[in-house]
Amino acid sequence: MSKPIQDQCRNHLLSILIPDDFALLTTHLDIGPLAVGEVLIAADTLIPRVWFVEQGIVSIIAASTDAGQIELGLVGREGMVGVPVLLDAGRTPEEGRVQMAGMAWSMPANSLRAALIESPRLHRSLLRYAQAANVQVASTTLANARYKLEQRLARWLLMCHDRVDGDLLLTTHRFLSLMLGVNRTGLTTAVAALERAGVIGTRRGTITVRSREALLKLAGSSYGVAEAEYVRLVDG
Repeated sequence: MSKPIQDQCRNHLLSILIPDDFALLTTHLDIGPLAVGEVLIAADTLIPRVWFVEQGIVSIIAASTDAGQIELGLVGREGMVGVPVLLDAGRTPEEGRVQMAGMAWSMPANSLRAALIESPRLHRSLLRYAQAANVQVASTTLANARYKLEQRLARWLLMCHDRVDGDLLLTTHRFLSLMLGVNRTGLTTAVAALERAGVIGTRRGTITVRSREALLKLAGSSYGVAEAEYVRLVDG
C-alpha cells in the first residue's frame, strides 16, 4: 500500500502538520476510495477508523428514531471524519456518510489515539479542527432554525463548492431534501428558482454553480462564520 508524502497531500490537516507529527501518522495511513452512500461511521457503534479526506465530501448526519434525518455538517479535504476519537469518545449517535465520491487516507482509531498521547502538539492541532467542526454544526443549526430555505440551499451549495474542484456538484433532489430537512416539493421549487435566475444549472444528478457571487449574496449571514473560524483556528 502507498504511504502519504506530506507535500503531496491534498488533505489540509495532513499538509500543515509539523513533519515530526506527520511522521507519527504516516506509517498507519492507507489510501482508499470513498463510494457514494458508504457509511464510514455508523451511529452508536464503535468507531474503528478515522478518515482524512483527499477528495469527495462526507456528510455528518443526525437521525431520529422515526427515521428522520438531517445533515449537521460537511467534511471535505479541509478536515477529517472521526472527530469523536479526538475527544476520547469511542462512539457517537451521528453518522458519517459519503455524499460525493472521492478518496481518503484512513487509519485505525487506536493508532491515532497512541499518536495523540505521544504528541500533545498534534492533539492540540487536531482539537482546533474539532472546534472548527463544532462551529460548523452550530452554524447549521442556526441556519435551519432562522433562515429561509433559499438561503439555506445557497449556503449548502457554497459549502460543497468550497470542497470540490470546479463548479460541478454531484447530488440529487432526494438527497438534498433529506440533508436540508425539507420536503421534495419545496426543495424543487427553490432549486428551480435559482436555475431561472441563472445562479445554478441542473441536470439529472448534478448541479453546476454558475454564479458563486449570487450564492454569496443570497446566503447572506448564514454563510461565512464557520469558514472564518476554520481559518482562524486551523490556519491561524
